[in-house]
Amino acid sequence: MAKMIFVNLPVSDLARATAFYQAVGAEKNEQFCDETASCMVFSDTIHAMLLTHDKFRQFTPKKIADARTSSEVLICLSAESREAVDQMIGKVQAAGGGVDPCPKQDYGFMYGRSFEDPDGHIWEVMWMDVAAATAAQSAMADA
Repeated sequence: MAKMIFVNLPVSDLARATAFYQAVGAEKNEQFCDETASCMVFSDTIHAMLLTHDKFRQFTPKKIADARTSSEVLICLSAESREAVDQMIGKVQAAGGGVDPCPKQDYGFMYGRSFEDPDGHIWEVMWMDVAAATAAQSAMADA
């Protein structure tokens, strides 16, 4: 079985957060949802668990960070192409998310943009041509 990742995010409005993630392409897995949580599926191995603050507090004694004013984590999703990166950012913009809160990255073999969800969590969307990246690393090592 492939390893899976479940990113747990505290959200202030579960319905709004769920609608946002559905709008940007995640699918809601009803099996793991209730009035305190939504399981949003990006792929077979990547899930975002959107949790109300009360639910999130059940897992940690620490204060919940305000993602609009504090950096808690940067999450990066891979994309199949440069165009797929831009398409996802377009969906984010249409859904009311913040577009490009971090600088765009364009190194030829790697292209990335970022977005901010309604609670201020920052996600990066990145495409990379692995063969070109490997060739660039080999060229630098040989220099």
